[in-house]
Amino acid sequence: MEIFDITLPIHPEMLHWGRKPEVEVVESLANGDASNVTRWRLGAHTGTHVDAPAHFVDGATPVDKLDLHSLVGPALVADLTAVTGDITVDDLAAAGVAGQKRVLLKTSNSAGPLKEPDRAPSWVGLSPSAAQWLIDQRVELIGIDYLTIESHTRTETWDAHHVLLGAGLIILENADLDGVPPGAYELVCLPAKLVDADGSFARAILIKRDA
Repeated sequence: MEIFDITLPIHPEMLHWGRKPEVEVVESLANGDASNVTRWRLGAHTGTHVDAPAHFVDGATPVDKLDLHSLVGPALVADLTAVTGDITVDDLAAAGVAGQKRVLLKTSNSAGPLKEPDRAPSWVGLSPSAAQWLIDQRVELIGIDYLTIESHTRTETWDAHHVLLGAGLIILENADLDGVPPGAYELVCLPAKLVDADGSFARAILIKRDA
């Protein structure tokens, strides 16, 4: 089988929304301590991460109570690399998303904005109508290859987030799909079990099994 690690490396200079991660050396062998120990200061939405419904809906499911059956299983990497602007219902339908349970949207973000250390002025995001269509299709997890699934024109109203998380759909953001060919995979996405948290950084991989 072939394994694709779609997780962004976490480090102080990484692409991040707001304050970047900070690392403190607590103990080190070089200083005569018994071991090397570091302390990290980072947000729940650092790097490749999961948005739980509690992110936008008070009282909704937090990240530690998400159903693992939604986070692990067959997934489609949908080819949206030709899309500019917002992803529409027609774009999703043409990419074969209908009837899929877990979908990762591979866009031009993977080879472009995702590789930059600072937030881009624009990126490919999901339109609110496409978000509603995903719910109608009974998708359980939707992922994208940038800081947010939201269009850069809607980061004040957060329309797609309200639609998706309000319906209990899980969002995976900052998935690095640059080296992943579109097609069918097995997704393993495991967010840290942060109690009652609105989201969590995650290790996410795609597995392509031999025929």
